[in-house]
Amino acid sequence: MQRDRRYLRPGRVLSRLLNPLLMRLGLVPALAVRGRRSGRWRTVPVNVLELDGARYLIAPRGETDWVRNLRAAGGGELRRGRRAEAFRAVEVPDQEKPPLIGAYLERWGYQVSAQFRALPDPSHHPVFRIEPT
Repeated sequence: MQRDRRYLRPGRVLSRLLNPLLMRLGLVPALAVRGRRSGRWRTVPVNVLELDGARYLIAPRGETDWVRNLRAAGGGELRRGRRAEAFRAVEVPDQEKPPLIGAYLERWGYQVSAQFRALPDPSHHPVFRIEPT
C-alpha cells in the first residue's frame, strides 16, 4: 500500500547528539526495531502513551523511518536502561486516532506541539498499540 509520506526531519543536534544521549542515560524509553532493509536494530527515543489500560506509540513527525520499520517488522522492543520488553505493534485506524492524539498532546504537548501544528491532520501521525508478545 503506497502512502503519502509526510515527514518532519529532526535537526542534526537533536538526532545526532540529544537523542542518543537521552537514550544512553536511560532518561527516556527507546524504541528498538529491525531495519526493513538492513535487518539491524535501530533505536529512537519515544514517548509511550498509557491510556485506559493500553499503551501506544504515536509518531509526532509523521511517516518516519521507525514507523516504516515497525510496519515491516510487526513489532520491536521498548528499552530503558538495561531492560528490554518485546512487543507486537498493531496500527490504529485513522478514525480512532483523535482521542489518542489529544491525550498525547495533553501529556507531551510542550515537546511536540510544533510537529502537530505542521502536520495537523491526524492521518499524518501513525499510531500503534503496543501488545505483549
